Amino acid sequence: MFDVIGDIHGHADALKALLEKLGHREGAESWRHPGRTAVFVGDFVDRGPGIAETLSIVRRMVESGAAMAVLGNHEINALAFATERDDCPGEYCRSHSERNCAIHAATLSQLSQEERDSALEWFRTLPVALDLGGVRVVHACWDDAAIQRLAAVISREGGALTPRAVRDLHRKGTPEFDAMELVLKGPEVKLPDGVVLADTEGHPRRRIRARWFAPPREWSYSSLVFPPSPLVPAIEIPAPQRPRLPYYAESAPPLFFGHYWMPAESTPSLLAPNLACLDWSIARGGKLVAYAWNGERVLDPAKLIWVRHASADPTRPRPARTMPA
Repeated sequence: MFDVIGDIHGHADALKALLEKLGHREGAESWRHPGRTAVFVGDFVDRGPGIAETLSIVRRMVESGAAMAVLGNHEINALAFATERDDCPGEYCRSHSERNCAIHAATLSQLSQEERDSALEWFRTLPVALDLGGVRVVHACWDDAAIQRLAAVISREGGALTPRAVRDLHRKGTPEFDAMELVLKGPEVKLPDGVVLADTEGHPRRRIRARWFAPPREWSYSSLVFPPSPLVPAIEIPAPQRPRLPYYAESAPPLFFGHYWMPAESTPSLLAPNLACLDWSIARGGKLVAYAWNGERVLDPAKLIWVRHASADPTRPRPARTMPA
């Protein structure tokens, strides 16, 4: 049986607390549960204060057989950030723009060059999705054709995301690039001209993440954005700009994914009887969430298990006030 764990983003203390809550214990080799396997949905790096420890915990669990993990968009971004383009020497598959450097800054500052190189070599070995028979795991979006296309690229390279594979996946306008974007980052829709939103780092965004797993109530930006946001206008999306969304059948096996920054202040819940997003914004002061799956085809919200970010934990001791409030 599987404990599927959401986006960690370097919050090692929350990860250890969640593993403890799920019944995993730290041993000489790694954290381990006597009868369960952890499955991580990706996004181990960037943003949090304990990136090195997070990588150590997850990697040791995977390499000892106590866990499995899929690649997140922050892992593929890290590989692309470190991979030079073959058509433009000195440039990288993920540009070293101010925004991209800011997103990756915590990882660059917390890991030595040797640690970064080791982490990148491990990222190369991670699958983009897991179909475990009765349950599926992906970072952002499940699409059979796109997953098969990515698997073909990786298989061609002997089962690893080699530098050549990373370059192939970052050639814009190719089916491989589109597949990588869909599976690891999810479908997005361009906002109307003149409409600009801020991303999680405060940088301007002109695209929204789409609710890909079910048909929208109507083809408007506010109906399509996921998670829902009052900032997105209720303007109809022109037919030529409507994305092809894969949807996820009600009859399909349970699917767990992350990526989407569910509201930090909300109580974790299911999206559908066979769908759960496990990213509840630990990096924004929210929760690190897992689902304890025991083989059921219909998911049970009572099996969502979480720990709060330390700053949001009401049981955490607060400093004494030295002046009246």
